[in-house]
Amino acid sequence: MITKLNLASNPFRNRTLPWTVALVVSCASLIAIFLIVSEGRRTGVQADRAENELLALRREREALLAQANEVRQTVPPTQLKTLEAAHLLVDRKRFSWSRLFADLESSLPQSVRVSRISVRQVMRRGGQTRADLDLNVVGRAPADVIGMITEMNRAGTFSVTPASETPRPGKGDGGIEWALRVSYVQRAPGSDGGGRGATTSLAASTVAPPQTITTPEARP
Repeated sequence: MITKLNLASNPFRNRTLPWTVALVVSCASLIAIFLIVSEGRRTGVQADRAENELLALRREREALLAQANEVRQTVPPTQLKTLEAAHLLVDRKRFSWSRLFADLESSLPQSVRVSRISVRQVMRRGGQTRADLDLNVVGRAPADVIGMITEMNRAGTFSVTPASETPRPGKGDGGIEWALRVSYVQRAPGSDGGGRGATTSLAASTVAPPQTITTPEARP
């Protein structure tokens, strides 16, 4: 016997749940839109501020360049030459031959010796002393010099590019003389770690007579 009978056209239907879900989704969408708009405005404000700062820096740079040009025009040529000479002396003082010898000593194998060193340019860049060198070395075999070049480039203090190689038959032990183009980054003072002893041995055994070591040319 049926005691309960539901005669509704849509029995057991929950009308509240869909509206609740729709309301929650709508609120979440509105919150997301609000956050996106706020972030966009904040990004726009930051971009405008950065652009204004960049413009201010450009104007300041142009003003400094204009002042420098005015000063350059008012300074007599003799004083400019004196200033260039002072820069030259400062760069030469910053360049340490003993440290160069120590770095070369740590990079040269026993089968390779230096025959000539010429410093073409000395400059300051990024707080470091850099120099362009012409370096002539003599090796018993090509593999010795190639291995030395590879090791020097790997260490980072030197960047070496071979320029030429010339056989030396009948000169002492013979071998092959290589002309190298070298970019050298000098280490800071105090980082030699025993460089004085190395300098003495290099100057005595592997570097040719002093007249082959040219005076470094520096530029301001």
